[in-house]
Amino acid sequence: MATPVEVTSGVAMATPVEVTSGVAMATPVEVTSGVAMATPVEVTSGVAMATPVEVTSGVAMATPVEGYWKKKLIWKPGWKKIWKPAKKQIWKPAWKKIWKPVWVPTQKAVWKDIQVPAWKKIWKPVWKEIKVPVWKDIQVPAWKKIWKPVWKPIKVPAWKEIQVPAWKKIWKPVWKEIQVPVWKEFQVPAWKKLWIPEWVKVGIPGEHYHGTDHHGWQYTSHDLWKKKLIWKPLWKKYWKPAKKQIWVPDKKLEWVEAWKQIWKPAKKQIWVDDKKLIWKDEWKQIWKPSKKLIWVPDKKLEWKEAWKQIWKTDKKLEWVQDKKLAWKEAWKQIWVPAWKEIWVPAWKKIWKPVWISEWFPSEDHHPHHHGWEDRKDTQARGSQVVPYSPEAATKQQQVDENKVRWDRSSKAEVPSISQDLTPPPASNNQSGLAANFAFPKH
Repeated sequence: MATPVEVTSGVAMATPVEVTSGVAMATPVEVTSGVAMATPVEVTSGVAMATPVEVTSGVAMATPVEGYWKKKLIWKPGWKKIWKPAKKQIWKPAWKKIWKPVWVPTQKAVWKDIQVPAWKKIWKPVWKEIKVPVWKDIQVPAWKKIWKPVWKPIKVPAWKEIQVPAWKKIWKPVWKEIQVPVWKEFQVPAWKKLWIPEWVKVGIPGEHYHGTDHHGWQYTSHDLWKKKLIWKPLWKKYWKPAKKQIWVPDKKLEWVEAWKQIWKPAKKQIWVDDKKLIWKDEWKQIWKPSKKLIWVPDKKLEWKEAWKQIWKTDKKLEWVQDKKLAWKEAWKQIWVPAWKEIWVPAWKKIWKPVWISEWFPSEDHHPHHHGWEDRKDTQARGSQVVPYSPEAATKQQQVDENKVRWDRSSKAEVPSISQDLTPPPASNNQSGLAANFAFPKH
């Protein structure tokens, strides 16, 4: 392998070979979108193929072919990050006029029922004293022998209900203060191990074999780089629930022995006063009925006019305190949607002019001098190493055909390197190509 190539402003200018991502490239080299291209080189499917090449004893040696070099201006597609205006919906404060009900103190007129004095003419009955004659039954005295009962006081025994004191054993409930164990929920810190992916750049030491072409030449490269996805441990602190036993005050109902004084009934013999009925003879003055005319007072009912004070219902107008519901103006803060002008990233496809050197073989197989004899790459062409690929063999056959007649219109158009070019994604996570590879920023 030859010495590495020096890259200046996107064009590799060194001798004779540069190794990039495991692909060897002949010089002069132009770097476009992360792929090195040797000139004369035709790029097919992202693989650089140098033509013409002679292979001798397993080493690719670039030999001069009859033809001439010609500069050509081509346009290379690229993507440029731009900022375009966009709108984002936000919420801004505003004031809304509202009406809220309030109570306003007022007075209202009501009719109150009152009692007023009045005089009413009435007729009331009056008893008038008069005398009327009547026959009165009178009694005239007489004597009669009778037996009359007499109560004699005596003493008789009797039982009296009394209450005597006694003691009764009872059990009364008493609340006793105790401590009961409970489990209390609380949060304890803990650490959780997480694994986060990280792209690192690792080197592939030693010599790597890339295959052999149809002439038997082997292709190797040294000290390649590749990106490797590793998982980096990260400890994250979180809180997990736990239980702790605590003692809380409580009360327990217990029965305590106690003595209560009660009164129980008993009987006591006593002597009570009583009376006994006995018969005793006696002379009694009696009265015999008789009649006598007498004048007795009586009364006669008459109606007499009178005035009576009464109370009749009337109405009086009074003012009492009241309240009425009124609407009061107020302002309420609300949030209304609005559009905010922001700038969002976007990708714009641009075309950049690039000068390339194109090789045109001569048709008469005689060398033409077009001022390219002082090219430095012709001096080191005998030691150039070109990577082998199946397309290289096909391109070699095309060059052999072009040695007779180079008619660019008769051949199929070579696929452009940018025909499958897609814009890079907007996110930072690039994937796939080595040109878009970037180490993560911490």
